[in-house]
Order: sequence, then structure tokens, then C-alpha cells
Amino acid sequence: MSYNINNKGYYGEFGGAFIPEMLYPNVEELRQNYLKVMAEPEFQKEFDKLLKDYVGRPSPLYFAKRLSAKYNTKIYLKREDLNHTGAHKINNTIGQILMAKRLGKQRIIAETGAGQHGVATATVCALMGLECIVYMGEIDIARQAPNVARMKMLGATVIPAVSGSKTLKDATNEAIRDWINNPVDTHYIIGSVVGPHPYPDMVARFQAVVSKEIQWQLKEQEGKTKPDYVIACVGGGSNAAGAYYHFLEDTNVKLIAAEAAGKGIQSGESAATSVLGNEGIIHGSKSLLMQTKDGQITEPYSISAGLDYPGIGPMHAHLYKTGRAEFISITDDEAMKAGLELCKLEGIIPAIESSHALAIFEQKTFKPNDVVVLSLSGRGDKDLETYINYFNL
Repeated sequence: MSYNINNKGYYGEFGGAFIPEMLYPNVEELRQNYLKVMAEPEFQKEFDKLLKDYVGRPSPLYFAKRLSAKYNTKIYLKREDLNHTGAHKINNTIGQILMAKRLGKQRIIAETGAGQHGVATATVCALMGLECIVYMGEIDIARQAPNVARMKMLGATVIPAVSGSKTLKDATNEAIRDWINNPVDTHYIIGSVVGPHPYPDMVARFQAVVSKEIQWQLKEQEGKTKPDYVIACVGGGSNAAGAYYHFLEDTNVKLIAAEAAGKGIQSGESAATSVLGNEGIIHGSKSLLMQTKDGQITEPYSISAGLDYPGIGPMHAHLYKTGRAEFISITDDEAMKAGLELCKLEGIIPAIESSHALAIFEQKTFKPNDVVVLSLSGRGDKDLETYINYFNL
């Protein structure tokens, strides 16, 4: 059993490229070139240099002493929140902007939910002098106002998606429409391990720097390269894909994914795809998604804009279906409490997405000697308004 992608673009039975004919040339151009380009020494060199000098990598692997004492296990936080722009998203946008330049693209489009991917895309477009258009759901624009301001300051045009639930799914639909209409000069920077092949694999490879660093950082601190557990939150799942990547085939390393249960799995306001989802096609790939009996996509809900997505990436669907990763559903309330707990115990304000991963410790008991690495995927600046309203601060 392999947990990596096969040469047809599938993780087990999930993945593939289910796309309109109009998009075929774009996706095919990318598929034929992405591995070749990524293997070029020049590309590698430029990518690594930007990650080091611009993003500020490696991000620290921090032993959370007080959190560890509370839960009686060894908890390490992979501090993706300390990256430039405040989340893991920048790892992928740096990689994809370099890819777009090598493919001769002049115009960049992106979708965003929480706004972190939009900010990261606007950032790299400013860095490289390319035009940037970001699609964002009207509801997300309202609840993530600081990130919208950031994107505009960085020179991006932010276009609201006003259809459907007016969130991430709808922003993605709009971006795909744009790409169909502008196939020649435009590259679509997808922000997660979703979309048609080769996107899930390409994004996972760019994010794999996270697990690559975990290996040598753990060696320095614990004398071994492998943790007992890796925990990450999953919406589409790019931070989880990056944190899991180098451990996928090693079943001694247990993988845990925290999903957004919203107001409760059966409340009708949830984004717990593994529990509520069925096989189907979403945004160009076969995966698990929340849908009605006649195949209409169900509106997801989460207090966290970044986990408010009705599906999961095909890698994660495969990890769930095979039992390689354990999926745990976390409610809004559990996530918010866990986020505030990290603030008070460690002096770190996490993004609400990451707070879902932190809430695992209330649900699952680890042994005192277990080395547990948690991907702290983003910082909480963008969520201050939500924290303020929730806790009446």
C-alpha cells in the first residue's frame, strides 16, 4: 500500500483531473513540466534561497514545555506561524510563482478563504512584478478584513464571489471560470492540495519542506528523526500534507488530522468531510465531499474561514479511507478554547485553523514519552476579531 501519488495522478482511488476541455491545455502543460522544472538545480537553488532569505525558514520546532506538562506528553510545535505573511501558505506560493515564470505566464489568479493564501499570492506577485487577481467569498471578505487590506496594499485586485455560500468553494469556482477564459497567459495558484492533478502533488511537494525540517530538527532535540505522532488541521489540507509528507510511508509515525465539526457533526453546520462526505468530484478531482443524495454540494460551516471547505484533498481522502491517518472532528467551541489555552500557556496566539489541531489534546491521550509534533499552521492576527467577539474580550 502506497500513500503517495501514482503516475496517473491518483492516491489510491482518489485524485485525477476531471476538467472541462477548455482547461485541458493549461493543466496538461503543467503536468508535463512540473516535475522537470522542480528537479532543475537552478529552480531548487532559487526556491531554497527565497525560503531562507525571504520567508525566514527554517521555521522553529519549539518544545512547548507548559502545554506538554498539562497533557503529560512531549509536544513540539512546528512554527509555521512565524513565516513571512504568517502561515505555511507562502511555501507553496513561492514555488508556484517560480513555476509560473518558467512557463512564461504573466498573470496570476488565486482563490482564498481565510485570506492567508490570497496574501501569500499577492506577496509573491509583488515580489516578481506579476499581475494578481484574488477571488474571495463575500462572507470571507467581511470576516477577514485585515487580510483583504493586505492584499490590496500588495497590489492585488480582490474580486468578491457572490454566488452560493459566498465562501471558499465559490471563490474557487470563480477562479476556475477566469482560468477557462484566460488560458494562455494565466497561471492559477491553487492554495491547497486540491484541484486537478498535478496540483495536489505539486502543492504537497512545495509544502514538504515542513516535514523535511521536522526530521533534522527533531534529531537535534530528541536524537531521532521520527516523531510518534504528527498532528495538523485539515480543510483542503496543504499544511497537513507538508507536515506528513516525509512520514507517509513510515507507518510507525502516526498521523492525526483535525477537521472542523463547526457547531457539531450532525448540526447541519459543519465541515467534517471525513464523517459526512461521500466520494464525488469537486474542483477537478475525485475525493470525499459533503453532498446531498442527488450530488449537490452541501454548504460547509466552520468558525474558521480556512477550514470552511466541503471537501478534502485526494491525498487526505486516501489517508482516511485506508486508515493511515486518524481523523478527529473538532467543534468551534473546542477549537476556540484550545486557541486561548495556547495563548495563556505558551504566549502564542494561533490561527483558529491551528487551534483545531491543538484541541486534539483534550480528545486523545498520549503517553508521557510520545513525541508529538503539531503543525502550528498560522498565527492568530487575522482572527483577532473572531476571538474578541467569541470571548467578549
